[in-house]
Amino acid sequence: MGEPVVDTLPSSVDSPAMTAPPDPSRAIAFQGAPGAYSHVACLNAYPAMEPLPCQTFEDAFAAVREGRARYAMIPIDNSVAGRVADVHHLMPYAGLHIIGEHFERISHHLLAVPGATLDGIRSVVSHVHALGQCRNLIRRLGLEAVVGGDTAGAAAELARSGDRSTAAIASELAGRIYGLASLQAGVEDAPHNTTRFVVMAREAIEPNPNQSCVTTFVFRVRNVPAALYKALGGFATNGVNITKLESYLVAGEFVAAQFYVDVEAHPASRSLRLALEELDFFSHEVRILGVYPAHPFRLAQK
Repeated sequence: MGEPVVDTLPSSVDSPAMTAPPDPSRAIAFQGAPGAYSHVACLNAYPAMEPLPCQTFEDAFAAVREGRARYAMIPIDNSVAGRVADVHHLMPYAGLHIIGEHFERISHHLLAVPGATLDGIRSVVSHVHALGQCRNLIRRLGLEAVVGGDTAGAAAELARSGDRSTAAIASELAGRIYGLASLQAGVEDAPHNTTRFVVMAREAIEPNPNQSCVTTFVFRVRNVPAALYKALGGFATNGVNITKLESYLVAGEFVAAQFYVDVEAHPASRSLRLALEELDFFSHEVRILGVYPAHPFRLAQK
């Protein structure tokens, strides 16, 4: 993915906002407020680059497409909450290419206004997925769960309100940025809570076919019986491992679906080349979104 991956947060990130636009050649866009987990992923995967917060995924894509950022860090799915809503609909039309992936271990903190105590907390606010990932803590403390727009935004709003009876579930980085105290760290229920991100750029890359690679593509099946079964048959017969297969409706129709696929192979390999040829025969609109090196986290799971 370019710059080396590190596992700790840089201690130099303490300012509440990023006022001046970063140098586009060193900027990496992400969706969310400063302190979001996408922000954390940017710092850990590309510590030499400058994160650029964007309000929406479309804004993050546009920042790269229009030359205001070199990369975009986009969450795809989480090991607890599942896929990130809307991303699969947007990525095929972003005009960008996937050039890398990053796996970020999500460690939630229970943040509060300085001076607040666990005994005085009555409610907790965060993104709906973060609340769902911390059910045990919320139940044990008897807190009212309040759904917010996102984790970092919840932390920022809490800091503005100064309410000592409310806590926020967000990242350690968000606590530092907004001047909040961490009442408890690692409050997530599942120790494997991990989010997978993809890194997108204007230009595709050509990874070495001899290294472990991931190919991401989308396709639509023809509206005939057993079309999906036949389309995927070539991956089984050619020994290509499919690690992700998701479908979603397109154009508001209930009779046609588009599929988003990750496979562990390079298109230059004979196995994937033959599988894609068979896929093309039984489907249409096959489009490769990116070919990129497999992340060490993925390789370690084998």
